[in-house]
Amino acid sequence: MILVTGGAGFIGANFILEWLRQNDEPAVNLDKLTYAGNLANLDSVSQDPRHVFVQGDIGDRQLVDRLLARYQPRAVINFAAESHVDRSIHGPGEFVQTNVVGTFNLLESVRGYWNKLEGDEKSSFRFLHVSTDEVYGSLGRDDPAFTETTPYAPNSPY
Repeated sequence: MILVTGGAGFIGANFILEWLRQNDEPAVNLDKLTYAGNLANLDSVSQDPRHVFVQGDIGDRQLVDRLLARYQPRAVINFAAESHVDRSIHGPGEFVQTNVVGTFNLLESVRGYWNKLEGDEKSSFRFLHVSTDEVYGSLGRDDPAFTETTPYAPNSPY
């Protein structure tokens, strides 16, 4: 079992669709369904028992803690984020709340869950944070691919 956040957004939904196409492993999908989330992106798996949708916020520690305890995922993949640079300039508070505070709360819940794991479950557990050029920066045509050590180069002040 994996836990995917922001799975009704463009990137997250495509990940879930591809995941379920290639795997029998279920995915719990936590999404707040803001302007960026659209369940219609997931119509083709709406009746698939491997896809469990939960409407909620990554910043809701109690909800995230309950999901982690109930489903005991082997990985958390975080796609949840406010996006669109123009929106961040006109309303940066939402971006800070979701992308900074929400991600911090998600990390704290996952850290608490991970600390209780033992042995192989603990050593093989993964937390993956996925984002866009708005956080990581842009690549030119001839630039090398990003790595885990590439510094952030956001395209927005948020």
